[in-house]
Formats: sequence, C-alpha cells, structure tokens
Amino acid sequence: MNREYHSWFSERLGRQMELLLFGHGGEPVILFPTSRGRFYQNEDFKLIEAIQDRVDAGRYVVVCVDSVDSESWYNDRVSPALRVLRHDQYESYVLHEVVPFARSRSSGGRLALGGCSFGAFHTMQIGLRNPTVFQKLVSMSGKFDTEGFLDGYHDERVYFHSVFQWLPNLADREKLEQLYRVDITLAAGDQDSCRQSTERLSSLLWSKGIGNHLSIWDNAVHDWPLWRRQIREYLPW
Repeated sequence: MNREYHSWFSERLGRQMELLLFGHGGEPVILFPTSRGRFYQNEDFKLIEAIQDRVDAGRYVVVCVDSVDSESWYNDRVSPALRVLRHDQYESYVLHEVVPFARSRSSGGRLALGGCSFGAFHTMQIGLRNPTVFQKLVSMSGKFDTEGFLDGYHDERVYFHSVFQWLPNLADREKLEQLYRVDITLAAGDQDSCRQSTERLSSLLWSKGIGNHLSIWDNAVHDWPLWRRQIREYLPW
C-alpha cells in the first residue's frame, strides 16, 4: 500500500502539523484520530488495514490528520474561550490546508470526513458546519455535546461549534438544502458508551428533515474491533 508522510507549518495553527496519506487514486477521505490521538493512530490500530484492499485498488485516497485536542477541548490550563478558539483554528486548518491537499492527491469524487470516538465528534462538528465542502460524513461512536469541556462557559463561538446548540435553531433554507445532499452515517455499538449521543444526533437531524443512516451494531462496545468492521461497511467498493 502506498504510504506517504507529510509535514508543513500551518499558519492557521502557528505550528508544524503532520499527516499520513494512503493510496494512489480514488475518492478522498479525511480521517481524524480519537481524543488527543496522533496522525498515525488509525494506522497503528489497523483501521487503514481494514480497508487496504479498497485503497490498493484505487477506490480511496485516505488522509490521516493530527489533532490539537490537548490544546483545545482538553486544555484545562487555558480559559474555555481559548479552548474553543483553538478548535476554531483547527477547523480552519482542516478546511483550508488539509482539504486542498486531499483533493490534489485524489481522482475526484465525493470528499468524505470520518472518525471514531472523538474523531466522530470532529467529523460531525466540522462536517455539518461545512456541507458544501464534505459530501459524506462517517461517524463511528461519537459523543457530540461540548458542555463538559467548557466549565459552564458560553459565547457565540461556543454556540456555533456545538451541534446540539446551533442545529435545532437552523432555519436557513439554503443551508438546510445543502445538508439534505450530504450522505450522513451515524454508527455505534449496542453496548457503546456513545450510543445515546449518536441516537440523539440522528433524531435531531431527522427533525430538521436531514436524512441520515443510523446503525446500532449488535454485541459491540466502544472499541477498535467495532470500528474496523464499521469502516469496511461505510467505505464500500
């Protein structure tokens, strides 16, 4: 399998960022790591191996990005306002640096965004805010509320980076039409700690007329064996 390491200085984040690219052609897929995970985590835990046949065959080009979770949501050394600001900068990095890179290395087609656990959190927080950028969202075992990271703090930026806050109030017809066209998958295990949050987001999306595929897997917990099976299902031939 073609594997490439890339690193560059991100002006938006003010530091060096690293990523891995797998594949030689096909539709682009951007995968986040789990909470505070690194760019090599999805490879180490064999998520990439689970879809190696599709990558080798030129079905997908997969970009595994790094996180800044320890500088944003999990950073209790700075104020909650700065935590959310750092996430906002990270979203900008993904949109304006990673997306063009992924597109440049792919053969075109739909751009997918995906991840497991906190990677699923990023998938939905960023993907739903940018429906003209991402055509497919794959969330595996995500928990989507942000209140637990912010010590009761709230401002406009918190609101617009918290899907359970802004989405219920979304009435803009153009934005809703854009979201109607996104292929959204929300998956969790039946014994998954994130099952309730996943089901809650699915229901919220349907309440706004936004179609999505909710899948609860039997005899499954919040762990990598489940996610390896799921990614083969949701990144098909």
